[in-house]
Amino acid sequence: MEMSAQFTVLCVDDEAIGLQIRKALLEHAGYHVLTALSGEEGLVLLEGHAVDVVLLDYLMPGMNGGEVAARMRAMRPGIPILLHSACVDLPADIRDLVDDVLAKGEGPHALLQRLRQILEAAKLAVKREM
Repeated sequence: MEMSAQFTVLCVDDEAIGLQIRKALLEHAGYHVLTALSGEEGLVLLEGHAVDVVLLDYLMPGMNGGEVAARMRAMRPGIPILLHSACVDLPADIRDLVDDVLAKGEGPHALLQRLRQILEAAKLAVKREM
């Protein structure tokens, strides 16, 4: 069985079309997907659902991805976050808030590979804590 079948991904992006494309890609790969069109909506979904990993855009109106990541870390310190952004020069303090950064132009294969890597790393970290 594909590792993804047991995981829920929260995708947060203000761009509705890109969000729907990523949702379809991730569902096709076996993930359960929740979507949010704003940082605020993403925080509400994180609070109310069992989320295993967050796929988070950086450039959004209202709260940017850095602000959202900081609030998510305060709510659930161990939540794996993949920042998915068109920005190439993200400040170091933003990069420090997330587990990994993926440029939006890297394509679907890279996105699926990075999600698997982050989930695997999170799973290993939990085993070490036990």
